[in-house]
This record gives sequence, structure tokens and C-alpha cells, in this order.
Amino acid sequence: MNQPGNRPGNQPGNPEPAPVQQDWIARWQRVARRIRVPLGFLAAALYLFELCRRAPRPDAVAWSLALVLPGLWLRAYAAGYVKKNRELTVTGPYAHTRNPLYLGSMLMAAGFALALLSWPVALVLALGFAVIYIPVIASEERFLRATFPGFTTYCLRVPRLIPRLTPGRVENGTGVAKSGFSFALYLRHREYNAAVGAALLYLSLLLLRPALGAIFHGLQ
Repeated sequence: MNQPGNRPGNQPGNPEPAPVQQDWIARWQRVARRIRVPLGFLAAALYLFELCRRAPRPDAVAWSLALVLPGLWLRAYAAGYVKKNRELTVTGPYAHTRNPLYLGSMLMAAGFALALLSWPVALVLALGFAVIYIPVIASEERFLRATFPGFTTYCLRVPRLIPRLTPGRVENGTGVAKSGFSFALYLRHREYNAAVGAALLYLSLLLLRPALGAIFHGLQ
């Protein structure tokens, strides 16, 4: 990539080169970056509105754990394997799905939508994941395909998102990978923040509505 000020078109006698047309991934990423924060605020505001509008049902909150806890576990498990930009990770959860971190996030989001039994929250979360994660996954796959020769074979044996039941046996370029879970990697990626965030959301489900009710009652 040419550095600013060193473009050939800036040299005397050289015509300005035609601009390179951005492909759909680059264009979509630009849009996603612009709307990511507004979508986050919209989801948070809608979540609070739905929480204030009606009390969460205890059975729905309990059932939500069936999605949130596996999502947390999958993210933690994947964080202990992935070595970003240094190695093609094909073991652990990456032998079942190419994007276990994103799959874990989707399970958690679906769980919290279930806890509120809110279709508006579910639709906003689904829209946010589609708008943001589709270009991110496409961009990451382009980088991995250009960086690691074994990525094409890996794609043929391991699905992009929905996990396969049996692990796909894939080489990472240095032979069949045998690396195991690393707690140091888990800490380095700060994946414990996901557990903290989930705990805070459950606390909001249990305590926020009663607290707001007490505040409003005290103001009357």
C-alpha cells in the first residue's frame, strides 16, 4: 500500500491514477462502522423500555440460561485457542465451526431476547448482527485466505457458523494442529468481560425494574 504523499500520480508528468472501486465488503464495513454505535444505543434503549414496560417472567429468565451459558462457555473456550493473525486455529471449537466467538455472542443475544420475551429486541439484535458481522466475517475470511495456505481446505471441512457434530481434521500449515486450551490466551483476550457483562444484564433483569418502581413511587 502506498503511503500518503508517495502516490505515483503525485509525481511530475504522471497522470493521476483512476480510483480503485471498493468492493461490497469494504463498502458494507464503512456503513457498519457508522451505524454500529447508534444500533447499540437503540438496542439498549429498547431493552430498557421493554424491561420497564413489563416484568420479566421467571420461567423465561430461567430458560434464557440455556442459551446464555452455552454462549459464554463457547466464547471462553474459543478465546483459549485462537492466536489472532499468528496461526490458523483449527482445533478445539474451531474444528467444529469457523466462528465460535460470533456464534457464542449470537447465543447470548438470543438468550437475553428470550429472557424478555420481546420480539422487538430480538429483531433489533438480529439486524445488528447481520449488518455488523456479515462484512466482518467476510473481511476476516479474505485475510485468512490470503495469509494461510490451508484456509481453503479448512473452509471445505468446517462450516462457517452452524457447527458440525464431529471435529474436522485439518492441518494448519505445520502439520495436524494439536494445541490445547490456554488459560493465558483466555486472559489475554479478556474474555472474562463477557461473563461480567452477562452478570450485569441478569442483575438488571432482576433488580432494575423494582429499583425504578421504587424511585418513581418516591417521586409521587
